[in-house]
Amino acid sequence: MRQELEKVILEVENVIAGKRNVIEKLLMALLAGGHVLLDDVPGVGKTTLAVALSHAMDLAYKRVQFTPDVLPSDLVGFSMYEQSTGKFVYHPGVLNCANLLLGDEINRASNKTQSALLEAMEEKQVTVDGSTYSLMTPFLVIATQNTVGAAGSQFLPFAQIDRFMVRLSVGYPDYDAQMAMLRARQGCNPEDRVQCVMQKEKLLSMQSEVKHVSSKEAILDYITRLTIASRNHEAVKVGISPRGAIFLDRMSKAHAWMDERDYVTGSDVQAVFQDVCGHRVLLKDTSDRKNVEEVLSDLVRTVESPDRRSRFVGMWKKE
Repeated sequence: MRQELEKVILEVENVIAGKRNVIEKLLMALLAGGHVLLDDVPGVGKTTLAVALSHAMDLAYKRVQFTPDVLPSDLVGFSMYEQSTGKFVYHPGVLNCANLLLGDEINRASNKTQSALLEAMEEKQVTVDGSTYSLMTPFLVIATQNTVGAAGSQFLPFAQIDRFMVRLSVGYPDYDAQMAMLRARQGCNPEDRVQCVMQKEKLLSMQSEVKHVSSKEAILDYITRLTIASRNHEAVKVGISPRGAIFLDRMSKAHAWMDERDYVTGSDVQAVFQDVCGHRVLLKDTSDRKNVEEVLSDLVRTVESPDRRSRFVGMWKKE
């Protein structure tokens, strides 16, 4: 299974080089059944990453350019009266037609449109005029927002931010990666050369395997202590929510599965902690991302992990 996922990574790397760590974490979120917020400066390949991933994994792909005039009905669909039948007929929206929805510049849409996404992201369904419609399986939202150029944009509602399993940043490419990008675009678009190397049925099978990765009681205890510590931290106004704790467990399972293990360790939790929880913490004085990262790093240092605890127990037994 891991070898098949490696083929996907290689296909995506043909389009966006030097970002294996970001690609792997995006795939982990997909395996864990979560949504991804790509938060970065313009022009670093956020949209390209989503397009390449959909091509490589045979996912039905739809893109919405979020602007103030995008309506909730554009996303969830609408009912229209048909005179010939005398009935209202449901016309699906873009959410109903996608395995992977790219919400480009999501923070430029109105609050009313943002709220239309909440049910879809949480329950994988939409409700229109009292009727509920299930979305395609799998269903993933990759949303982008720019950290600069804020004209016409607004902060996402915290309730919506909390529904994203991870927040990732692509970042600028290094010299070699940018040279590879420029060479690949001499006379052609590399996105057109991305091959489908995995069917969605295989992805669903992988998602099922990730669900069955074991999180022992010690791991659940560690996640609980980390999240409670975030709420009690002197610098924190809003700590990690219970939903955040659930997502941290699920993302840790995906990390373990990618490492070809069927059990979670404290190191798995720590490896994804910043990505899962960085957007869930609000500080009392400032929401500057660097300060949030420092708080989360402080929690990892001070909250004892099960890996350290078992090592100390082992040393005690040897004595």
